[in-house]
Amino acid sequence: MKTVEGKLLGSGLRIGIVVSRFNELISGKLLEGAKDALIRHDVPHTGIDIFWVPGAWEIPLAAKELALMAHYDAIIAIGAIIRGDTPHFDYICAESAKGIAHVGMEQRVPVINGILTCDSLEQALVRAGSKAGNKGADAAVSAIEMANLMRNIRLAPNGIGGSV
Repeated sequence: MKTVEGKLLGSGLRIGIVVSRFNELISGKLLEGAKDALIRHDVPHTGIDIFWVPGAWEIPLAAKELALMAHYDAIIAIGAIIRGDTPHFDYICAESAKGIAHVGMEQRVPVINGILTCDSLEQALVRAGSKAGNKGADAAVSAIEMANLMRNIRLAPNGIGGSV
């Protein structure tokens, strides 16, 4: 029996981060958490590129463009969608998540969904660096693990090999 997994070693990885400017109070904190986690796991500063977009709706398009470049080992989507008084929240949440998943599947590059979908600003703040930790940091750790897993799957004969 073989086990193939991705280790949490960021050395040599290239990570693209797409960040929503809308709700920047939250997305900025998530971005700081992601950068800190990447650097703590040895992703070099020069291996991290940040791309700002207007809102969560625009994240999938930017992520797809980055994936098409074939320059990044993983892409992290960061943003915050906070429920308002209209169904707009539901549309943006569903379509941004669907778009992010589609990019990863279609382009075969890990695209990690680090977009918070919260009922209130207070919930978002809790997830952006207070009691519930920093979900941007969690997304960064997932990106490292998935980038290494995909590398291991692709490098291993018949898709079965060791771990990086």
